[in-house]
Amino acid sequence: MSRNHALAPFSALCIAAALGAALSQTASAAEANDKEKCFGVALKGKNDCAAGAGTSCAGTSRVDFQADSWRYVPKGTCEKTPSPTSPTGFGQLKAFKAKKA
Repeated sequence: MSRNHALAPFSALCIAAALGAALSQTASAAEANDKEKCFGVALKGKNDCAAGAGTSCAGTSRVDFQADSWRYVPKGTCEKTPSPTSPTGFGQLKAFKAKKA
């Protein structure tokens, strides 16, 4: 068995994994176009990113409705989504100073 022939299954697996990752990124980009970041609506540990000081990113929000963490929501719905910590009572398109819930 030649060396190249022995690596064929491994190479095919690598190509399939790379193609899957590329397709996933394309789907994520298209999905992001239909969504907007909405601050103050994520539940504890369910944020998509940005969770303030002392946290790293997705899934790291420390409390429900954290004012500096966001979740993707369908475009046009953020400021209609309830948020008990927001000054308006609804999600915000930017981080905000939380009011007492």
